[in-house]
Amino acid sequence: MNKTFLFAFLFIQSILSAQFSERSLSSSNWQFKNSKDKNWLPAKVPGTVHMDLMTNKLIPDPFKDENEKKVQWVENEDWDYQTNFEVSPKEFAYTNIDLVFNGLDTFSEIYLNGKLVKKTDNMFRKWEIPVKDYIKQGSNLLQVKFKSAVNTGKDLAKKVPFTMPESPRSFVRKAQYQFGWDWGPRLVTAGIWKDVKLEFWQKAKIKNIQVQQKSLTDTLAEVSFNMNVYAEEDGEYYTWFNLNRGQRRFHLTKGLNTITLPYKIKNPKLWQPNGLGKPDRYGTKITLYSSKGQILRDIHVSYGLKNVELIQEKDEKGKSFYFKVNGNPLYIKGTNWIPADSFSPRITKEKYQKLIKAAKEANMNMIRIWGGGIYEDEEFYKACDENGIMVWQDFMFAGSFYPADNDFLNNVKEEVKDQVNRLQNHPSIALWCGNNEIDEAIVNWGYQKQFKYSKEDSLQVWSDYKKLFHDVIPTTLKENIAPEKNLYWESSPSIGWGHKESLTQGDSHYWGVWWGEQPFEIYNEKVGRFMSEYGFQGMPTLATTKSMFSGVSDLDLQNPTIKAHEKHVRGWDIINEYMKRDYKIPTSFVKYNYVSQLLQARGMQIAIEAHRRAKPYNMGTLYWQLNDCWPVVSWSSIDYLGNWKAFHYQAKRSFEPVLVSVAETDKTYDIYFISDLLKEIKIDAKFELIDFQGKQLWKSGKMKDLKANTSENIFSINKTELSKFDVSKAVLKISSQNDGNSLEKLFFFKKPKELKLSKPNITVKKISSTEIEVATDTLAKDIYLIGDAHFSDNFFDLLPNTSKRITLSKALENVEVMSLNDVFNN
Repeated sequence: MNKTFLFAFLFIQSILSAQFSERSLSSSNWQFKNSKDKNWLPAKVPGTVHMDLMTNKLIPDPFKDENEKKVQWVENEDWDYQTNFEVSPKEFAYTNIDLVFNGLDTFSEIYLNGKLVKKTDNMFRKWEIPVKDYIKQGSNLLQVKFKSAVNTGKDLAKKVPFTMPESPRSFVRKAQYQFGWDWGPRLVTAGIWKDVKLEFWQKAKIKNIQVQQKSLTDTLAEVSFNMNVYAEEDGEYYTWFNLNRGQRRFHLTKGLNTITLPYKIKNPKLWQPNGLGKPDRYGTKITLYSSKGQILRDIHVSYGLKNVELIQEKDEKGKSFYFKVNGNPLYIKGTNWIPADSFSPRITKEKYQKLIKAAKEANMNMIRIWGGGIYEDEEFYKACDENGIMVWQDFMFAGSFYPADNDFLNNVKEEVKDQVNRLQNHPSIALWCGNNEIDEAIVNWGYQKQFKYSKEDSLQVWSDYKKLFHDVIPTTLKENIAPEKNLYWESSPSIGWGHKESLTQGDSHYWGVWWGEQPFEIYNEKVGRFMSEYGFQGMPTLATTKSMFSGVSDLDLQNPTIKAHEKHVRGWDIINEYMKRDYKIPTSFVKYNYVSQLLQARGMQIAIEAHRRAKPYNMGTLYWQLNDCWPVVSWSSIDYLGNWKAFHYQAKRSFEPVLVSVAETDKTYDIYFISDLLKEIKIDAKFELIDFQGKQLWKSGKMKDLKANTSENIFSINKTELSKFDVSKAVLKISSQNDGNSLEKLFFFKKPKELKLSKPNITVKKISSTEIEVATDTLAKDIYLIGDAHFSDNFFDLLPNTSKRITLSKALENVEVMSLNDVFNN
């Protein structure tokens, strides 16, 4: 019989004889208890022990009031989880049954029907346990017993002959932010934090599929699907692409096999980052068959086609650091990401999508996943894939020293393998980074002196660092990732911000503003090749501030709850110091909240625009930070409830594809046009000095062809030209038409507190249920629209006798309005 015909016949028959099945155990009736107790209570999986304790009303919500202090006992206890589940005769008939935990936090013993089947010690690993010999047809008891990570970490720390900073967190492979940060609470939790399932299979099992991009041109992409397949016994097997697009036959030997399946795509569409084009993706269904035509596994693989290079070339000023994507140098605009909740299992798909879309709306093209959190949920990377947001992926190490004994290194190696195998096919992944600020911590932070290290101790720390981040992680990456995806950077930053080289090469975390309490204007001088961290705090929105309380309470800066939701030890003092420099400090809490947001937005505008003006010397700016893990005063641009702070609206403006920016020198105001477009544009720029009542005092203009992907000082205004005007009550309006698009920039010559603002008459007119028009009779500074909806723009300036239309995410009966004019004239 013709083999093709035979295979087609067997394919039809195979529909009735699939050899793989899986079933989630997450929805089983889970229970939990303190290991000291006898009584079991209902639990939720995925989840955490804190979530279960809250559900059972055994602890208060630690996000509210000062309750964080009341739940610290939880971290010192051991916790047990269990469930009963049924196995049908059909399921039991499979020759192989695997129990799969996608995430256990952290130290646990797993028992099936009373027998220990696995011990775990890493929150970030996938645990796949063969249980055919332990499972029964009918009822089964599954138990997971968690040990306190804090107590276990303390025991591990005793094995090191010197004191390690941040002990015991650096000894445990779990989310480091759970131990508390200067923007997050200490909530060291435990539990089954990801899905748990049973997999039933026969003959062979696909363990992993790696998509390798062998070559890519405008007309052809050559792709290889590199499959790891475990076979029960030697034999012939088949694969089939997308049901009808190609059959392959191959021989497997008993055990783990690697097979390569070539695939060609004509006229490929590229995955492009936001701003460069569409993030096109491909999906391929791969089916594994036995020689008898039985379906062993169907897997759908999603991937994108792109080329990413990290370019580091010596030049007269140091060494470049920029990303070239699909052949084009790309200016990186983006932010840093922390986990979106202290209890990560309750981050919904909707929240991931909302935050990533907010990044896209703000014209971003990259997010850095900070190394003290978690390797994020699939939904995060899916959202980045869909929205063209590139991902700088830290491995989960942050701000401490880490051990490098064989057990720890082997544990990390398996962690890297699991995460790289899970994530590498996402087209959004651009760079793998070893850690956050550990190189800097060793060199700059003075731990050796603080803990009185001997010379041998210090040498041991550096030796351990090199083993982990220069050897184990990059070697494991190389062994498990497609070569074209293996961009690795040992540490972010590469050089600490106190050293001049940090601004001439590598990536830079600049904290002279905030930590160093330098003025915002220092951002104009401290510009590195790639700014991967910098930031300033601002309060969350009023709605999120109110959510800090379990009941109604007076909003006051001296309220203990408000103070408890500022985790930086000097946070309020630093905010007040900067506010005194640039604003008048309001006495009203509501106005203070408003001005603190303006202060944050102002500082970050100065930083971002300084970075972008310095293009191509500087080729990236990632501010700290996009989001929050609880209601808090922090560096975020979007607060815990998903509300845009003033900073996020400003980030959207400062990240526009074509930006107008003004730099002040001793004698001039230099006007820059910065373009991230890959085409040249014509600009017809007009410059007008307008007083706050709307009178034009001075004007000029310039026509110019602006080159693609460039920053150019197109016009300078000598200060003597404006010396006869009172610029404390005037604004420079810069407008331009370019290829049918309008640009407008308002530049104020003085700090906000020095502006002579009069009280405006601001009107809000309803156009439709979800559109309003805001107008003013005199210049209105930083108009703040207040209401339970998202506004398409907010915290914006409005010229005299002009109006602006704003769309709302939902209909509102009333929109309140505030401006800086009101604050200064009250």
